[in-house]
Amino acid sequence: MWAEFCKFAGEMNMDMTKIKTIGVLTSGGDAPGMNAAIRAVTRAAIYNGWKVKGIYRGWEGLINNEIKDFTSESVSGTINRGGTILRTARSKDFMNEEGRAKAHENLKAHGVDALIVIGGNGSLAGAQIIASEYDIPCVGLPGTIDNDLYGTDTTIGYDTALNTIMDCVDKIRDTANSHNRIFFVEVMGRDAGFLAQNAAIATGAEAAIIPEDKTDVDQLATFIGRGVRKSKNSSIVLVSESKKDGSGGAQYYADRLVHEYPEFEARVTILGHLQRGGIPTAQDRILASRLGVAAIEALKDGQRNVMIGVKNDQIVYVPFNKAIRIDKPIDRELINVLNVLSI
Repeated sequence: MWAEFCKFAGEMNMDMTKIKTIGVLTSGGDAPGMNAAIRAVTRAAIYNGWKVKGIYRGWEGLINNEIKDFTSESVSGTINRGGTILRTARSKDFMNEEGRAKAHENLKAHGVDALIVIGGNGSLAGAQIIASEYDIPCVGLPGTIDNDLYGTDTTIGYDTALNTIMDCVDKIRDTANSHNRIFFVEVMGRDAGFLAQNAAIATGAEAAIIPEDKTDVDQLATFIGRGVRKSKNSSIVLVSESKKDGSGGAQYYADRLVHEYPEFEARVTILGHLQRGGIPTAQDRILASRLGVAAIEALKDGQRNVMIGVKNDQIVYVPFNKAIRIDKPIDRELINVLNVLSI
């Protein structure tokens, strides 16, 4: 038993010593705090004696050989910047074997021994595929404002986006109160309602319509019956941009309101890409910095095919297949809190 353990430990140590150069890329939608993560990955790698290659425009840039040497100076002054200095792009070519083969050839040409990918579901799915096809160690960082990756309490960019939404809705409420209107505010989140639900609580909104609320009760009818008809002349409803049941976003509910309850006046605000931009909050900068350093530590320990997350303020390793494929559940208590406070 001891001999087997020593053999296993030796194999892990060999994997670590093989790594001399890492590549880092951002993919999918940008998120505030990505630059802080790039900075942390770069400097932690250099601290451990490794070289760093910055890969521009995600998987597409990897295929097109948009790869440059990164030094500590390359990431200087970036921790407070939104977006991503490595830029990002969607890549159709990476979806086929020929594209991934070209990407792998470019990694070999630059001497990249391991890859760190910062992004959401699609980005980590890409990392999982190239890792399995070419046996290259890959570690992912959860960079998405949607906060929809399983296994981590929060994702890079989520806190900043939430604060941006809060600021916008606070301003919208001034207009809603002045004109006695019902505002449907559509926020991002794809198939997850974390932004809508928590923003609704933070802004004192009257309701949140989210994909996770799968009861048979009509959410619009419940909102009208509980709040507006009893005591309120104006209200704000946060709506996730995409409903899993296909019912649509904010415009769908505004149209229904006008048709079914003509006594009310509705307005729609779609925040869109406002939510992605802006200076990252302290929380996102700290989270990204912790996860970036942890990604290098994971590679040193022989980890591969894992996403670095945070659970109960502790660093955790989440296998790619779990992070990508398992739906992250929303805390049902949040729904109850909003219902109680919106009377």
